[in-house]
Amino acid sequence: MITVEGLTKTYQRGPLSVHALRSVSFTVAPGELLAVKGRSGSGKTTLLNLIGGLDTPSSGSVVVGSEEVTGLGEAGLQRMRRETVGFVFQSFGLIPVLSAAENVGVALRLTRTPAREREERVRLLLAMVGLADHARQRPYELSGGQQQRVAIARALAHRPRVLIADEPTGQLDSETAQSIMQLIHAVVRDQGVTALVATHDPLLIHHADRVIELSDGELIRTDEA
Repeated sequence: MITVEGLTKTYQRGPLSVHALRSVSFTVAPGELLAVKGRSGSGKTTLLNLIGGLDTPSSGSVVVGSEEVTGLGEAGLQRMRRETVGFVFQSFGLIPVLSAAENVGVALRLTRTPAREREERVRLLLAMVGLADHARQRPYELSGGQQQRVAIARALAHRPRVLIADEPTGQLDSETAQSIMQLIHAVVRDQGVTALVATHDPLLIHHADRVIELSDGELIRTDEA
C-alpha cells in the first residue's frame, strides 16, 4: 500500500543544514497499523508529513497505492489529501464554532457530497466513535478524548485508504489514550484502512501490527510490535 524509498529531508537554517530525515526506506502493507516510534525531534512528524503530501522531500520517493506522491503537483496533492489520506493531529484541529457533526461533515462538503448522504455518513461515523449523543455539541463542550474521537470521525468521512495520526494521544491522559488507540486499531480492522501512527508512548505500541523506530532522522529499527 505504501512504499517509502530513500526519503530524505534537509532544512537550511542560515549556513547550517538540518537533516530531519536521512534516507529512510520501508513499506506498509494494506490494512496494516504501523507505529512510528521515536523521541521528540527524531523525524516522526516530518516522515508523516512527507507521506501525506503536506511537505516535499529533498530526495527519495513515496508511493501510496499506485501513485507516486513525490511526483504530484499541488493540484494532485490536494486531490490525494481530499480523496486518499485522512489526518489526525495531536491538537485535534477542530473548528471551534462548528458542532461535532458539522466538523465531521467538513470534508464531505469539500467533495460536494449531497446533503442527505452527508448527514447519513456523519451519523454513522459519530456512532462508530461512540459520540452519537454529542452531535450538536461544540468542541469546548467536549472532553479531550471526545474531541479526538470527533477528529478521527472527520478523518474517515471521505473514506480514505490511509489514516495518518501524528501523536494523536499526546494531549490525553493514559486511560483515554488507550481508548483512542483501541479505536484506531478497530478502524483499521473493520474499515480496511492502512494506518501510520506516530507515538513515543511505549504503552500504546502493542496496539500496532509493526513498529519502526527513528533516531535523529534515521530508521534504526523495524520489527513486530
